[in-house]
Amino acid sequence: MIKKISEKDKKDWENFLSNDDPIPNKDNLLEKKKNKFFKVADLHGYSLDNANTFIKNFIESSYEEGVQKLIIITGKGLHSNNYKNPYSSKNLGILRYSVPEFIRSNESLMKLINNIQDASIEDGGSGSFYIYLKKKKN
Repeated sequence: MIKKISEKDKKDWENFLSNDDPIPNKDNLLEKKKNKFFKVADLHGYSLDNANTFIKNFIESSYEEGVQKLIIITGKGLHSNNYKNPYSSKNLGILRYSVPEFIRSNESLMKLINNIQDASIEDGGSGSFYIYLKKKKN
């Protein structure tokens, strides 16, 4: 089946070919837009105090930016030095359990949060968790 091309379509095509403006890359635009909705924090190498301070600031700034989802990577604690402390478990990573507990016990942070849940395997599984933030009130 052969269709005739309209004169308007021919002119539009000629204008397109003669135009020197760069063509916007929609993939880049989507990536920028998508990144506004989630952020990632990797706490590997942080001490417990530094991790808690960092995560508090990270949650507050992300809320102010309008971010909806945070992925927090604590690691599984397999390489931590907590075996040197006789009062801590060799099987439990320090940050993996302490950071979510710090967040849940902080009332000002919990006012910004809708939900905290375990991450899917694609985002780190048991070494990560999600924080879903409330929408910022204007």
